[in-house]
Amino acid sequence: MAVVLPAVPTRTAEKSDVLGTAFVGCAFSSLDDDSKTKGMILTKCKSPQSNTNLQVRSRISPHKKQERNSMHHAKTLSSFVMSQYIYLLCAKILLFSFSFCSSSDTIVADKGIRDGELLVSKAQTFALGFFSPGKFNFRYVGIWYNNVQEQTVAWVANRNTPINDTSGFLSINPDGNLVLQHKYSTFPVWSTNISTSQSNSTKVMAKLTDTGNLVLILDNTKAVIWQSFDHPTDTFLQYLRVGFDRRTNQSWFLQSWKTDDDPGAGSYTLKISSTGKPQMIFYHQNLPFWRGGSWNGELFMGMPDMKRDMYTFNVSYIEDDNQAVLSYSMVDQSLISRVVVQPSGFFQVFTWDDQKSQWNRYWSEPTNQCDNYGTCGSNGNCDPLNFEEFRCTCLPGFEPKSPHEWYNNRDGSEGCVRKKGVSVCGNGEGFVKIEGLKLPDTSEATAKEGWSLDECEKDCLRNCSCTAYAVLDVRNGGSGCLAWHGNLIDIQKLSDQGQDLFVRVDAVELDKVRQHLNQFSPEDDHDIPSNTHPNLPFFSLKVIVEATRNFGDENKLGQGGFGSVYKGCLANGQEIAVKRLSEHSGQGTEEFKNEVTLLVKLQHRNLVRLLGCCFEKEERMLVYEYLPNKSLDFFIFEFERLNSDEKRRSSLTWDKRFEIILGIVRGVLYLHQDSRLKIIHRDLKASNVLLDAAMNPKISDFGMARIFGEDQIQARTRRVVGT
Repeated sequence: MAVVLPAVPTRTAEKSDVLGTAFVGCAFSSLDDDSKTKGMILTKCKSPQSNTNLQVRSRISPHKKQERNSMHHAKTLSSFVMSQYIYLLCAKILLFSFSFCSSSDTIVADKGIRDGELLVSKAQTFALGFFSPGKFNFRYVGIWYNNVQEQTVAWVANRNTPINDTSGFLSINPDGNLVLQHKYSTFPVWSTNISTSQSNSTKVMAKLTDTGNLVLILDNTKAVIWQSFDHPTDTFLQYLRVGFDRRTNQSWFLQSWKTDDDPGAGSYTLKISSTGKPQMIFYHQNLPFWRGGSWNGELFMGMPDMKRDMYTFNVSYIEDDNQAVLSYSMVDQSLISRVVVQPSGFFQVFTWDDQKSQWNRYWSEPTNQCDNYGTCGSNGNCDPLNFEEFRCTCLPGFEPKSPHEWYNNRDGSEGCVRKKGVSVCGNGEGFVKIEGLKLPDTSEATAKEGWSLDECEKDCLRNCSCTAYAVLDVRNGGSGCLAWHGNLIDIQKLSDQGQDLFVRVDAVELDKVRQHLNQFSPEDDHDIPSNTHPNLPFFSLKVIVEATRNFGDENKLGQGGFGSVYKGCLANGQEIAVKRLSEHSGQGTEEFKNEVTLLVKLQHRNLVRLLGCCFEKEERMLVYEYLPNKSLDFFIFEFERLNSDEKRRSSLTWDKRFEIILGIVRGVLYLHQDSRLKIIHRDLKASNVLLDAAMNPKISDFGMARIFGEDQIQARTRRVVGT
C-alpha cells in the first residue's frame, strides 16, 4: 500500500538524516515481501529545498507485528478515509491554482479573464477587472489602484459601451487584438483594434504594468504594439503622456467622466493645444474653460503652484517644432497620487492618506472667477484680489467696449478696445510694462528663441499688428521673445510667479504713464521711488481719511518706528490696513521706500499684499490687505488670554500649526530662491507674520529687507537692524 499525505510544515523524522526538513509529501509502503526489508516500512519524502526524494527506513519491532496485522484488516477503511482526504487536498490545490491564475499580470492567447477575475500588476500597485460604478449595474473593464481601500478607477476600456450583465470576457482574439465580449455579442464590445502583419494570437500577450499601463506585446520581440497610456481617460498617471506629436499625428488628452457614476466621455477635456505657442487648456464642450498657459522654462505660466510642486513631482516637458509632451513622476515613489479631470469641471491632484484611508486634495483649478477663461474679455486684466469690487481693468491704452455693462453691471466679458483716436503705428509710441501676470492666450503668439528683450521690442515696433511681447524663457535671467498679434485674451493678475507683459501704447498714452509716475516724485524730494509700479493703485488722501475715520484711535492697530497702522473700510466694504509714515520719523523714510520698491515686485500667497499707496501733500501711506487674525506672536505669547477665547483657541489645531509653519517656509523660500529678486528679509519674527481669516500666514514688514545678487552670499550693513 502506498498513500500520499499532504505536507506538514517543519515536520521532523526521528533518527533520520532529514531532521527539520519541511516535506512536500510522503509515501509509506510496507515491505513484508522483501527478505531484505522484511519487518520494515519505507518512507519516501520530497524536500522543497533540494527538490530530491529522501528515504527513511524504519524497522517494525516484533511486539508490533500483531498490530501490523490489525492494520492489514483496516486497509479498506483506511483507503476510503485517505481517498476523501486526498480529494479535499486536491480541491484546495485547484482552488489555490485558480486564485494564482486569476491574479496574474498577463493575458495570453488561451487564457483570458472573466467577470470576477483580476489581473494584478507584479508589485500589486494596480489591478484590472470588471466593475460597476456607483448605483448602476452596467459592467466596465477598468484599471484601479490595488492598494487603496476605496476603489478608484484610473482607466476604462469600454467607457462608452457598457455590458448589461456579468458574462463579460476579456481575451486575445485570433488576430492578436485584445477584445471584450459577452454572451449576447456577435462583435466585440471593445477592441484594441490594431492591424499588423506581425500580430496573431500565438505571438501576442497583454500585461498590466506597475505604472497602471495595460500593454499589448509581441511575445517574440517584446515590442509594444498597443498601450492604454496612448488612450487615457480621465486620470493622469505617472509616466503617461499628455500632448501631441505631429510626426505620428498622435495626441494624448484627458477627458472627464459624464458623471461620478457614468464613465462615458464627459464634457471636460485637458489638452496641450497645438495652435500658435503650445499651451495647456482645459475645455468645456470644446470651448476654453480654464487655461494653464504655455511653458516658460520652469512651469506653465497659469499654474504658479507648480514651482512649489517641483519638490513633490518630477515634471518633464518636451517642446519643439514636432511635439509638445508633458509627463511626470513622483519624487517619493511611496506616495500614491491621482491627477484627474473631474466631471464637475475641476482639474485636481490628490494624494492618498493611508492612515485616514482617504484621498486628500493637494491642488485644484480653477479656484476663482478670474481663472475662468476670458472673464474680462479681450485686452482686460482680471485681478481676483482687486481692492475694488470689480475685478476687471482695461490695459493701458484701452477702454471698455461696453461701458454700460462694464460700469453698471460689473460685466467685463466684452472686454476692452483701443481708446478713440489712438494710433499705434506712429512716432513716439512705446511699451508699458505690467508685472506679475498670467500672460495672454498664446494661440496667436509667435516665439523666437535666443532673442533679447531689446531685439523683441524693436521687432514688435516694426510690425504694426504686434500688440505686446514678453520673455519666452524665464530661466537664467530670461531669454527669447514671445510676441502677440491682435487682441490679448485671458490676462490675470497672479499673486505668485507672474510674468512681465510689455503692452504697446501710442505716444499720448506713454506720456500719461510717465507723468503718472513722475508727479509723485518731486525733484527736490527723493523719498518716493522713481520706479513705482505703474499698476499700483493710488488712493486719494480723502479716501484714506474717510476709510480710517480720520485716523481715529479706535481704528489704530499698532505703532512702530515708521509710524502707525490703522484699520480702514473703503466705500465698497473692502477692509484695509493703512501704514502711515510719521513726519517726525527719521527711521521710517528709508524703510518706507524699501517696502514700496520690493512689494510692488513681489507677489506670493504667503506675503502680505500691497493694495496701493497715497502720496499727497506731506502724507506717505501704504495700503495693505487687512488680516483679521493679527500676528503670530499674539497666538504664541498671549496664549493664556487666548484660552478664554474658545473660538480662536479651537482654530489653532496641530494641523493648522503645521500649515502655518509650512506657509512661512514657502514665503521665505520664495524670497530666497523662487522670486525674480533674491530677498533677505532681515526682520523675520512672529510679530511680522500676519494671519488672515483662514489662519494663512503672510510675511510682512519689508522695511529692513535687502536685495542680493543671484550668486551673492554676504553683504555689508551700516547699522545693526532686524532679528
